[in-house]
Amino acid sequence: MKVLVVGGGGREHALAWKIGLSPRVQEVFLAPGNAGALLEAKSRAAGVAANDYPGILRFCRERGVDLAVIGPDQALADGLVDLLIEAGVATFGPRKDAARLEYSKAFAKEMMAIAGVPTARFEVFSDLAPALSFLAQDPWKDGYVVKADGLALGKGVVVCSSRSEAERELRDFLQEGKMGEAGKRVVLEERLAGPEVSAFHFCDGEEFRLLGFSCDYKRLLDGGHGPNTGGMGTYSPADWVPPGLKKTVDEEVVRPLLREMKRRGTPYSGVLFTGLMVTGDGPKVLEFNARFGDPETQSLLPMMK
Repeated sequence: MKVLVVGGGGREHALAWKIGLSPRVQEVFLAPGNAGALLEAKSRAAGVAANDYPGILRFCRERGVDLAVIGPDQALADGLVDLLIEAGVATFGPRKDAARLEYSKAFAKEMMAIAGVPTARFEVFSDLAPALSFLAQDPWKDGYVVKADGLALGKGVVVCSSRSEAERELRDFLQEGKMGEAGKRVVLEERLAGPEVSAFHFCDGEEFRLLGFSCDYKRLLDGGHGPNTGGMGTYSPADWVPPGLKKTVDEEVVRPLLREMKRRGTPYSGVLFTGLMVTGDGPKVLEFNARFGDPETQSLLPMMK
């Protein structure tokens, strides 16, 4: 069996290593991979960039790739899974319409509301004036979170302790264009309190199976200080999670979400990466990602049998 892994980070190295352990796999091609990943015994350089979608399809056809595994969020948002599947290449990852759970934070929140998934209260804005008008009511006393609607490399979320801080961020996003296209629409939500954990589920559109829980270090500096990053490291297993968390997440988050996605005609297949905060009122969803996490994958896959 020949497998292609698309992407060039530590996540893709972990995927290439794990996939290569299977006796069914003869070669693992990487597009483009990295120096470390290419040291794995079965790894081979495809010589194609992760955003060269015609080149990836051509490589799959020429080399007889049996399975493609898509790592980067941008490739999912651009519809690479659709391109490959429609060309007859078996591909692991959600189609573009389902991957919208990640590349539109507003869509994800709307889906949570429809499916009854527990999450923070929120509003969505594209214009500054109504956003400031809503904020002037000071609706949420515990603080605010300003999120870019689009993909922002893990840096589109700002946690604000005060209304004035939230107002400044709204101006930066909607007036100054701080996040470019990704921030032309924003989600403003109440700030939650509690420890964070991420859940990873394999999904086939209807059924699902938990891969595991992982915790990451989002902030740039020690002690949880500094700006958010795409991830400074992770650990797994998350041995502090309360008893029953798996059942709660399965039944109150994943199952109703998959049911609603299927009802809409956009079934979700691939890995569902759910960012959670364990609040005093139970777990609430912070966000969905439509892929393996980076760096969470590096701590999860070594535990997978």
